[in-house]
Amino acid sequence: MKYKKIINDKEVIFILYNVIEVRIPKKIYNSLKQTDEEIITFCPYKNIYNAITKRRLYYITEESQIPLIGHTAFGIIDRGTNLIQVRPCTGCNLNCIFCSVDEGKSKTRVTDYMVDLEYLVNEFEKVADFKRKHCKDVTIEAHIDGQGEPFIYPYIEKLIKKLHDKADIVSVQTNGTLLTKDMVRRLEGYLDRINLSINSMDENMAKLLAGVNTYDLKHVLDVAEEIAVSQIDLLLAPVWVPGYNDEDIRKIVEFGKKIGAGKKWKGFGIQKYVKYKFGRKPKNVRVMNFKAFYRKLYEIGEEYNEELRLYPKDFGIIKCKSLPKKFRVGEKLKLKIEMHGRLKNEMLAIARDRIIQITDTNKKVGDIVNVKIIRNKHNIYVAEEI
Repeated sequence: MKYKKIINDKEVIFILYNVIEVRIPKKIYNSLKQTDEEIITFCPYKNIYNAITKRRLYYITEESQIPLIGHTAFGIIDRGTNLIQVRPCTGCNLNCIFCSVDEGKSKTRVTDYMVDLEYLVNEFEKVADFKRKHCKDVTIEAHIDGQGEPFIYPYIEKLIKKLHDKADIVSVQTNGTLLTKDMVRRLEGYLDRINLSINSMDENMAKLLAGVNTYDLKHVLDVAEEIAVSQIDLLLAPVWVPGYNDEDIRKIVEFGKKIGAGKKWKGFGIQKYVKYKFGRKPKNVRVMNFKAFYRKLYEIGEEYNEELRLYPKDFGIIKCKSLPKKFRVGEKLKLKIEMHGRLKNEMLAIARDRIIQITDTNKKVGDIVNVKIIRNKHNIYVAEEI
């Protein structure tokens, strides 16, 4: 177990893999006769935090009996296709000014989650087996993404390698800052595609968009070049934020074509900035509608002889039977609050092997609450208190 120990007047703090922060009151720590590793694992008085975001962290194991289906923040998401989303953790090392989920130094997110490696892989396999049973000769893609940066997950390389044995295609999205050239080489033969977020080719603009002065554009560009010459496919996925990086989109396309992005699949996945309720809203941004966005993509594509608009068929994504829904919209339930939710005034409950997100509640962990299901799309369950 890799960890760093910090002792102050009140607490003993263990930082594991630079991501998980375990805090134990100093008096309790001093009274224990176990090794540090045993204390970290078994001490019932510990508090766990995300060392990057400093938010409370739930580490979810199979023994916890917390399901991995039902929430958008962690676990497995099945949207009725042959692509299964795998979300090992929340949290981000950047603070992008356009972030759709307000990650990094967040004003709205109060809780982080991290899923045990074996539990996550086993649950993925169950969903993949269900898909193969109901969709003949289907190609299953495991797409590692999340509300944040997947490469802060301490076991990301092991996750990729294990998913390689369970899926036909393994892909991941990343901001690239935690990737190294050596890591790219170690993942050859296991990882099929990296969707890399590069939002500007200008160092100052890149830092502004990333929301941190430590953002190293040169490092990310070097990693992109390494991916392009490896066996792993590279897709460059900038977010177009009008009024900020308008001049960069063409430069990113030029860069991608120069280094050879898109060996098997398309090399570009330009995303439109969308203003979300709980997302960040940059000052003076001029939001494009989709019609204008696709027109501009067409114009740029014509300049570079590149089809920039993406379709599911470009990645072999097809409809495939979804897992059966466990709750219907309008259904009323009596639930016990089990966990803190991702947002303020949000709590999580468990029923029928699914996570249920309860919004706008003042209830606490352990309380019983009457709710009504208001969303069940894609087996993601949201309920309101009644």
